[in-house]
Amino acid sequence: MQIQYILEVIGTGFFAISGALAANDKAEPDWFGASFIGFITSIGGGSLRDILLGSYPLVWVHDINFMYAIFIGIILASMFFKVLIRLRKTFFLFDTVGIAMFTIVGTEKALSLGVHPVIAAIMGMFSAIMGGVIRDVLTNEIPIIFKKEIYATACLTGAVTYLTLDYAGLERNVNFLLSAFIIITIRIIAVKKNLSLPKFNRT
Repeated sequence: MQIQYILEVIGTGFFAISGALAANDKAEPDWFGASFIGFITSIGGGSLRDILLGSYPLVWVHDINFMYAIFIGIILASMFFKVLIRLRKTFFLFDTVGIAMFTIVGTEKALSLGVHPVIAAIMGMFSAIMGGVIRDVLTNEIPIIFKKEIYATACLTGAVTYLTLDYAGLERNVNFLLSAFIIITIRIIAVKKNLSLPKFNRT
């Protein structure tokens, strides 16, 4: 079993936890409501990627293990809800690890389908951020990509790093872990140091 597959399943579970916590943070949904947000957060980005690339069946339809990861994530979010809500850094960590894994998995999948590396990097970024964007819209939050935080940029940087190291011939698993680590590092430093890109409107 490849490390990419294992990490993609784990990342799916992390996103399910993130989505379920976000749902409870805004309201008091029942199990179905929280599960729905967790499910959409987990599969939204990857599904959009596969649809744009014409890759069918969608990964979560083809492989039941992704559904198991989502269910486990939602159950864990419920069991440890009070602890996780108090630990806001944990919520941030789940989201960060999730976007790192999904970025590289999405980039690699796009490459395997023969698209241009530039498109592969964009698909990797889409895989990572679009589930969270859909989550934010459904929970009546401003999507994080419209906030000052460095989020999508970290994903794009990790995707470009992966493509560069892949071109240089770095071993696949090492490249995967290193590129994901770069995304996590950029995101953590940006949040801790309150770093952001320049505003579009300079007036």
